Amino acid sequence: MTALNHAPLVIDIAGTTLTDVDRQRLAHPLVGGMILFGRNWQDRVQLTALCADIHALRPDLLICVDHEGGRVQRFRTDGFTHLPPMRTLGRLWTQDNPQRAMQAALACGYVLAAELRACGVDLSFTPVLDLDWGRSDVIGDRSFERDARIVASLAQSLMHGLLQAGMAHCGKHFPGHGFAQADSHVDVPVDERSLQDILAEDAAPYPWLAPVLASVMPAHIIYPQVDSRPAGFSQRWLQDILRAQLGFEGVIFSDDLSMEGARFIDGQQVSYTEAALAALHAGCDMVLLCNQSVGEGKAVDELIAGLQAARDSGQWQPQPASSQRIARLLPAQPAPDWQQLQQDAFYQRALGLLPQCD
Repeated sequence: MTALNHAPLVIDIAGTTLTDVDRQRLAHPLVGGMILFGRNWQDRVQLTALCADIHALRPDLLICVDHEGGRVQRFRTDGFTHLPPMRTLGRLWTQDNPQRAMQAALACGYVLAAELRACGVDLSFTPVLDLDWGRSDVIGDRSFERDARIVASLAQSLMHGLLQAGMAHCGKHFPGHGFAQADSHVDVPVDERSLQDILAEDAAPYPWLAPVLASVMPAHIIYPQVDSRPAGFSQRWLQDILRAQLGFEGVIFSDDLSMEGARFIDGQQVSYTEAALAALHAGCDMVLLCNQSVGEGKAVDELIAGLQAARDSGQWQPQPASSQRIARLLPAQPAPDWQQLQQDAFYQRALGLLPQCD
């Protein structure tokens, strides 16, 4: 089927294979992507078959996953390399070996992307660009370092490795989640700092990396000195600052709309459709709804129907610029299969450059 110019929804499935209901949802022209979780994994053969099934249904569908290394790595067995947390790379840098740290970051990016792509996955939501202030448990060792210059340098090397394996990337969580103590999965974090302080510290990697960043995911955090809305629902943050001021031209993904940090806008609890429309109007190109397919998945169906109704009524309209940006995230070349990858000399060299996991 022919997709609309802009397919903004990223949804998930409950199991390890596609059901008839999954196929119906993924075939909807407002669905542009699917995100995988650990529950969708059994082994490499199953994952490869699942991704092939999805791509056969919709070649234009972007298959995504949160696969950073450390504690955020969805697939860890059956040949997948256990990648270190990004803090390991930052420590390598601060141990007076920046060159070794950048080599290791590039190797992490290449191994991460090559293994995922060999199974049919198109995009991983990485790297984390948040600074390690030592305040946020949800970020913690997912961050490279406290110093924004080190974070940007290591992230650029990691992104280079991803690109060498044919995978785009997503910097997160703009303008920064490391200073806020609350976890936006279960709370509504607030960061009281000024815009000047945030731009000088946490958001500093974004203008440095803007020319090469393929996509960005904003934080479900309120920065009240800048805007009363969380960053992912704020035109001020996404259009005025991220795009106009910092020069970012890639895709903007919302973070998961089912997280507690996305459930309240302007002090009011909102539905998933209202949250999706707020994110799209603020400047997001794609919006994620995660972990709502388990059971009957009524929330997924309601969101699809709600966004379709908004489009039909003129409340929201697809943007050609978003479609063009999204299309650039899809891999341009086919990936080698797993056996071919194991024989690849560059892949083997990259494995040898990985630091040991903590």
